[in-house]
Parts: sequence; C-alpha cells; structure tokens
Amino acid sequence: MPAADVFDPRVFARGLPHEEFRRLRDTEPVSWQDEHEVLGWPAGPGFWAVTRYADVRHVLRTPEIYSSWLGATQIRDPEPDDLAFIRRMILNMDAPEHNRLRRIVSAVFTRRRLERSAEQIAERVRGLLGAVDGRCDLPVQVTDDFPLLNLADLLGVPPADRGLLLKWTNRVIGYQDPEHAEIVRDEQGRPINPRSPAMLADMFGYAQQLAEQKRQNPGDDLMTALVRAEVDGRALDAAELEMFFFLVVIAGNDTVRSALPGGVLALLEHPDEYRRLRENPELLPSAVEEMLRWHPPVLTFRRTASRDTELSGQRIRAGDKVVVYFASAHFDERAFPDPYRFDLAREPNDHLAFGQGPHLCLGAHFGRLQLRTFFREFLRLPEVRLDGEVRHLTSNFINGITHLPLHW
Repeated sequence: MPAADVFDPRVFARGLPHEEFRRLRDTEPVSWQDEHEVLGWPAGPGFWAVTRYADVRHVLRTPEIYSSWLGATQIRDPEPDDLAFIRRMILNMDAPEHNRLRRIVSAVFTRRRLERSAEQIAERVRGLLGAVDGRCDLPVQVTDDFPLLNLADLLGVPPADRGLLLKWTNRVIGYQDPEHAEIVRDEQGRPINPRSPAMLADMFGYAQQLAEQKRQNPGDDLMTALVRAEVDGRALDAAELEMFFFLVVIAGNDTVRSALPGGVLALLEHPDEYRRLRENPELLPSAVEEMLRWHPPVLTFRRTASRDTELSGQRIRAGDKVVVYFASAHFDERAFPDPYRFDLAREPNDHLAFGQGPHLCLGAHFGRLQLRTFFREFLRLPEVRLDGEVRHLTSNFINGITHLPLHW
C-alpha cells in the first residue's frame, strides 16, 4: 500500500485526513513524505512526518536534537539567501538566543496587561455578532476581524491602519490558496516565498514607523512596552523588533482566526454537545480546550535534526527535516481515550494546540481569553445552524476555514 500523502495542502482543503493519519500512527509513525511539486511551488527534498502524540511531544521538547534554527520552522525550505534573515525570528531560534528574546517578551506580554482588555474584547464580539441579521458567513463577517482588531488594540495600531494587518496575514498564511491571497511570482513565473525579505519589506517598514511613533508618543500598549523593554541591559534591536511585530500580527491573529470557526463547526456537527454547552455554560473553559484539540489551529511545525538520531525505530540523519503533525497527535488513541468523540468535558486534555517545550506559545493566555469571550456571546444567540458549504483553507500549515455560512 502506498504511503499516505499528508504533505499536499489540497488534502487539508477537504478536511483533516483522519484515516491516513490513523494508518500512519499504526504502521509508520515516523514516515517519509515526498515533497512533490504542488500549486506551482517546486519540489523539495522530502521530510519525516511525525504523527504519534508522544513522538510529537518529544520532538518539541528536545531542541538540542530537533532544531528550529537550522532550517527554520516551515515545511518548505527557505531560499538559501533568505535563511539568515528568517533565523532572526524567535520561532526560528534555539538557545541561548531564543531564551534572551523570550525573557523580553514575557516581561511585557503579561496576564495583567491582557486581562485589562477583556471587557473591550467582549464589547467587540457583541458588536460583530449583533451586526448580523440572522445569516452570515462567519469568517468573512465576524471571525476574520475579531482577533485582528483585538491585536491592533493590544499593539497600539491606529484604526486607519488595521486593514494592513489582515492583508499581511493573508499574504503569509494563505500563500498556497489563490482564493485567500495573491500568489506573487518572480520574472520567471515562480512563486515568491511570502516570508522572504522582499515580501516583508512593507510590513517591517511599518513596524519601524509605529515603533518611532511610540517612542515619541508612548501609550499603554504592547508596542510601547517592546520599544522600552530590556534584558541584561540590552533592548531589542531594529531587526528583533520587526520580527516580534511579524510574530504577534501573523501568529497571534491567524491561530485565533482559525480556532473560532473550527470550534463553531465542531459544535454544529455535534448537536448533542452543542445543546449540552448551551444548557451548561459553566463547561465553557473545558469546551474551549476540546475545540482546540478537535480543530488545532496549526496543523504542522518543522524541525531539523542536528545530529543522527532515532525516533520510534526510524533512523533520522543529521540535516533531515522532521515535521510534527498536531492534527494527527490530537487523535492518537495512545494519548486520548476515544479520540474521535467530541467531549466538551474531556479531562485530562493535554492537547498541543499552543505547542510544547521552549517554544510554548507566549500568547496562549490571550488566545484562550478571546476564545472564551467569543463563545460566551455565541451561546447567547438563538440556535445556530449551517446554511451552506463549508470551505477549508488550502494549506498544510494553518487549519483555516475560509467560508462557514450560518443562520439563526
């Protein structure tokens, strides 16, 4: 039987390939995936797909073996000339550089700062849902804007500039999906990596302008805190500041943007659990965790082996790409009893939606705050039903839903 193809982003446009993942977990938990040409993007060298929960967790918790820095964290290799640039982002760092930058951001990305915005977030979701006349395409009319506007407030981005954040997010995240973002090509017609210096120049230029505005006119926002932050007597340099702006705008936006319609769809596909939550709203905290397990916002993350090693009996050579699949690990029977049962009271629920190890998501608390707030208001609506075809993002990275027609 041929190996299951869990590389092609068009596979995920049809939904999570549960049967393929189950077969890999049972027979080839660390399987070789050919990185074939797809959607105009050239073929790559291939990689090891890691599909069992314990192995995914191990890879993420052992950066001394599985490096973020060597080849960065996306499946597709960056252009060699771009690698040094991409390595300046905290996601693509190993210790000790990663540790210093994480301390800086942890000092300003505090729970107290985030909780101050809770009421504003609640008012925003009430306004977005209240503007709907009983029928809507949820991502287009509500959930694309909701996390983006929350992040803009957090960062201190002026209202007139907030459309730029969505433009940049779509460019970076939706680059495999022509409907979601324009695919930019070079003179030979080849697609250009959206994370390359040329494609991020406008975003980084804006980040520097915003930083300078905050130096001149400081506010009670994250960008002001970042330009003032220091660890061991050293502040962020210009490149580090740009990369943090990128990380907050892209990662902070699209994870919640993906999780929200994913959670709604899970409820609508499981009407008994939807009814249970409507009748028992105190289940909301555990319900959010189950939604994150069921519809992990991020499908995959890549590491690169720094030395020869072995994982689940498979020999891996130094320099090999190793890609962990959250979308498979979350349905591993070895970690989650009855994993294909959507259970809003599941306990324990040690999902990996916000990562694991040294790169555990800094914005996890803010993400959970937004999810709980959104669903608290969503549950106050009349009973919601599907009203058309659900469409998923064509991507092997973000588990996005581009269209979710609803009525109530």
